[in-house]
Amino acid sequence: MTSRRAPLRIAVAQIDTTIGDFEGNAEKIVAHGRRAEAADADLVLFPELAVCGYPPRDLVERASFVAATERAADRIAQASGDATWVFGALAANPGARGRRVFNIAVAARRGRRVAVYRKRLLPTYDVFDEGRFFQPGNRPCVLRVAGRRVAVTICEDIWNDKAFWKRPLYDTDPVAELKPLALDAHVNISASPYTLGKNRLRRRMMQSIAKRTGVPLVHCNLVGGNDSLVFDGASTAFDARGRLVGAGRRFEEDFWTIDVPGGRGPEAPELPAIQGLRRALVVALADYARKCGFRSAVLGLSGGIDSAVTAALAVDALGAERVLGVAMPGPYSSEGSLRDAKDLAERLRIRFAVVPIGDVLAAYGRTLAELLGVESPSPTEENLQARIRGAILMALSNRFGYLVLSTGNKSEIAVGYCTLYGDMAGGYALLSDVPKTLVYELAAEINADAERIPRASIEKEPSAELRPDQRDSDSLPPYERLDPLIDALVDRALPIAEAARKTKTPLDVAEAIARRIDRSEYKRRQMPPGPKVTARAFGEGRRYPIAQKFCG
Repeated sequence: MTSRRAPLRIAVAQIDTTIGDFEGNAEKIVAHGRRAEAADADLVLFPELAVCGYPPRDLVERASFVAATERAADRIAQASGDATWVFGALAANPGARGRRVFNIAVAARRGRRVAVYRKRLLPTYDVFDEGRFFQPGNRPCVLRVAGRRVAVTICEDIWNDKAFWKRPLYDTDPVAELKPLALDAHVNISASPYTLGKNRLRRRMMQSIAKRTGVPLVHCNLVGGNDSLVFDGASTAFDARGRLVGAGRRFEEDFWTIDVPGGRGPEAPELPAIQGLRRALVVALADYARKCGFRSAVLGLSGGIDSAVTAALAVDALGAERVLGVAMPGPYSSEGSLRDAKDLAERLRIRFAVVPIGDVLAAYGRTLAELLGVESPSPTEENLQARIRGAILMALSNRFGYLVLSTGNKSEIAVGYCTLYGDMAGGYALLSDVPKTLVYELAAEINADAERIPRASIEKEPSAELRPDQRDSDSLPPYERLDPLIDALVDRALPIAEAARKTKTPLDVAEAIARRIDRSEYKRRQMPPGPKVTARAFGEGRRYPIAQKFCG
């Protein structure tokens, strides 16, 4: 009678890392490695570049940064016990040609490295510049773990499956090389950023890979925010038939185990899209503030929906006691707007201050009268009001160390309906990749359990209130028409005529919006960072020249 082999127990350590925090990252890895061993795991997975944090960008050009990563990786390897620990790190390229650094997965067991895998596919699209920094590997890696054969890949290595993608980006397909290797399992360590709808795509892709190769696939993804990127975790496991057998939590650190084959992991529910977006923004802000050393935030409260949603998200991220809202009424501000700002602050239980700007604006007018002449109201006066407000918020930041949150949304930023050094001033632009129509959906989600955002702020017609009876619709199409056009022109990069046709927009309107988008590039280059949550964000995912004349 033959005995059946025990299944391979794999632990998934979905952790939040900080770039350059070698001590803190190593401490997390070691703690979770020991936790995995206490759970009798044979193998424990950590995210891509977990040792140094992702994405390190030009830090990898510093030899001292690479050396510090290697030293930390060695210390982590020395802490390993009977389980095999697989974690992401950097390694210097000893060769005489090519890039100086490899993006690697270290496999360690019983105090030493037992294998190193070099990432083979290096993305250079959207937010990724890995081809700029790393030398690609050129061979697969198969570990022997508890008598089983386990292949290791890193993130992008599985994003070129020719059976899934209509237009693969690379000639090499590491997935295609797995089937002949007589594998018992395939593990992928990853730093795959969040965008709306991506988790569903990621799952479908990995399901296809597991089914095609006939090999169980366990995927460990990074979680947390780093600058403009936010990672949702959502680590997963699939059996050899492509069935989902494990799904970790989204937007928080997580640890779980699964026995391969035959076992099941946790079944964290999939979040509705708007709930996922809300949590992504909260994690992005919380991590940005914490990792940059900010304890509190300040923002202007206009009584409108953008500042209200930003304030509510800031409370979720930082706590009400660490958020200051400042109303700065000007000569054209309505009484209702000030009332709505105060109502919001009371509902959110944040600190609140009122700083009128009328006297400051009048002083500017007197000082500049001889140079500017008398023309009131004018675009110059409108922009001065926004810049006065920005200066007040920055003064509070300088005095008390607050992180200034700008409140502009993607729709306004796309067409330049914003003031450079005014409402664009700040340290973090939380809604900068959120279209206006999605801001309304966020407000509804925030109010799902209780009316935290006043109904008046949601129902009022959008207005900057910088001149008498001003409405956004004076300058822009309604947002329910504008946002699909921006999506077509920016996110999908369609030609103007095609974008107009697909969105049923008059061609002359589409051409005018396209010109505004292109002319506003110089403003966007100078705005604060903000989290990327759509397919193509300004700055991170869309890089256009400022001085150019093409429009088509």
